[in-house]
Amino acid sequence: MPVRNTRLRATQPLGAAATVLVATVALYMALVAFGNITDFGTNQEFVRHVLAMDTTFKDEDLMWRSIDSPTVQNIAYIAIIGWETVAALVLIVATAQWAIALRGGEFGRARRVATLGLLMVLLLFGAGFIAVGGEWFAMWQSDDWNGLEAATRNFLVAGLTLVVVHLPAGAGSGSDPRRPGD
Repeated sequence: MPVRNTRLRATQPLGAAATVLVATVALYMALVAFGNITDFGTNQEFVRHVLAMDTTFKDEDLMWRSIDSPTVQNIAYIAIIGWETVAALVLIVATAQWAIALRGGEFGRARRVATLGLLMVLLLFGAGFIAVGGEWFAMWQSDDWNGLEAATRNFLVAGLTLVVVHLPAGAGSGSDPRRPGD
């Protein structure tokens, strides 16, 4: 029966890196959700303008895509906040599981939960903001309401974190690939 080490082992740098990265994305998503809940109006305006396409070039070939209904705009914004909140909670749980696994546990569950949370972030910023907001609603055309730079940054950080979470332990070392950093 293997003996569990109750202290962080110095031989798990990849696991520690994954833990820190997942924790960072969890903190960021929690702060984003908290900010959108406590300062509802600021980003509500962002979503409203992006969906209305009122600061784009107003190309008649694209404007049929605009959504001017405040009800639909608010439903979209509340859905975004809900998604952000759930992603943050999933990533907080994943961070706790990574921290526990660093003390000698199995990383499989932590990896699975982190993957779910990170995929939620990638979908939000990649599919939601970059694809739908950026291209479908032509957000890239707006000087005032263009969130593509921030969305791309968030997408890349979550993507990098997902890659680190799935890196195997040292190849050829005979270590268990389910245990990063062994």
